[in-house]
Amino acid sequence: SDFLILPGYIDFTAEEVDLSSPLTKAISLRAPLVSSPMDTVTESEMAIAMALCGGIGIIHHNCTPEYQALEVHKVKKYKHGFMRDPSVMSPTNTVGDVLEARRKNGFTGYPVTENGKLGGKLLGMVTSRDIDFRENQPQVLLQDIMTTELITAPNGINLPTANAILEKSKKGKLPIINKAGELVAMIARTDLKKARSYPNASKDSNKQLLVGAAIGTRNEDKGRLQLLVANGVDVIVLDSSQGNSVYQVEMVKYIRETYPELQVIGGNVVTRAQAKNLIEAGVDGLRVGMGSGSICITQEVMACGCPQATAVYQVSTYARQFGVPVIADGGIQSIGHIVKALALGASAVMMGSLLAGTSEAPGEYFFSDGVRLKKYRGMGSLEAMERGDAKGAAMSRYYHNEMDKMKVAQGVSGSIVDKGSVLRYLPYLECGLQHSCQDIGANSVNKLRDMIYNGQLRFMKRTHSAQQEGNVHGLFSYEKRLF
Repeated sequence: SDFLILPGYIDFTAEEVDLSSPLTKAISLRAPLVSSPMDTVTESEMAIAMALCGGIGIIHHNCTPEYQALEVHKVKKYKHGFMRDPSVMSPTNTVGDVLEARRKNGFTGYPVTENGKLGGKLLGMVTSRDIDFRENQPQVLLQDIMTTELITAPNGINLPTANAILEKSKKGKLPIINKAGELVAMIARTDLKKARSYPNASKDSNKQLLVGAAIGTRNEDKGRLQLLVANGVDVIVLDSSQGNSVYQVEMVKYIRETYPELQVIGGNVVTRAQAKNLIEAGVDGLRVGMGSGSICITQEVMACGCPQATAVYQVSTYARQFGVPVIADGGIQSIGHIVKALALGASAVMMGSLLAGTSEAPGEYFFSDGVRLKKYRGMGSLEAMERGDAKGAAMSRYYHNEMDKMKVAQGVSGSIVDKGSVLRYLPYLECGLQHSCQDIGANSVNKLRDMIYNGQLRFMKRTHSAQQEGNVHGLFSYEKRLF
């Protein structure tokens, strides 16, 4: 609120503004929006929604490694286009196996091959229609209930032609087979519908949704990392409140040597000196912010940190020399804050409280005085650090361990008012971002970021009176509807 961006010249429509922006050296997003790796913000449901809308979700690590890897797996299985590694059943699998697979993967349609593996001879398909009303018969074999009259497509077919066959057949799945009748891939009708509904989804080269995951810097996190890589994670975020440490530098070097193609985001940092050490270690992106989040009390308790706008500008200016993108993490409460972060040099913004309270955020709704709420807590809160199944993951972020007799909280627990679905909220943020860029005179996020370095972008400092003037004032009452 201390400053505003002065308007520029408009010679384009808001819809023409390109929101594409780099997340790391090798990954670019259609929208510069990232969900925070917090246990009340991002699991698979949030990560899927973020990717569908052009951003990316970072799965939190305040859980068992197996649970986190499963959440990554769910996002990667939520595909568009050809499924190159579909889940497959054998004739001797049972209805119980399909029900368990549905619980794990979220869908019921599976091809059945001779050996129960991709590459085996296709025998049939099992779908929800085949197992309806059989929940009490888990022992029934699939060979007795599967559908054997199938419509298939030959290997080598292109995606538009395969989609046309799928539309004409009115089937839910289209198996792709080779000349020997062996299953090589599959296309799902639901994927076709998703591709039409979300044309700007963040996808990898295999048309799977992009997803990230957070890990700590302990030795045991190397096992967690191995599981995440095996499940197809696209980017790793090293999660630490103060990232300029020997532990993080060593972890970055370990990842560079062990998984050279994996993208790594280091942090958190707020100074050039901190950024320098992590850039030299080999990070592909930096996360900037210390104590500026709505539930963070690090600056108050530790007397350590940096105002967020200064931190973003200083680190971005330095990291730019090495081609390392910066994520502004913390303090994002509105579209205006997103724009300011991008204008100060950030390539993307990380959001916590802005997304907490949506239906895709983990946790159950509850009512207080007639208001529908959802829990939201900082990862430095005692409640998060004492979570039983996390094995000290949240503690390690603040350099605590399970043996410590005393833990110093650097976060609080609270609640957020219900915001509805993030699939409606994110398009509102993106539309607002486009209109803001139009007012500034930038027809893309990349141009907005460049304008600060070539002298085109001007800021105006605001006094307290000017801040009051810029907000709603002089009314007896009013209703503030955002969208």
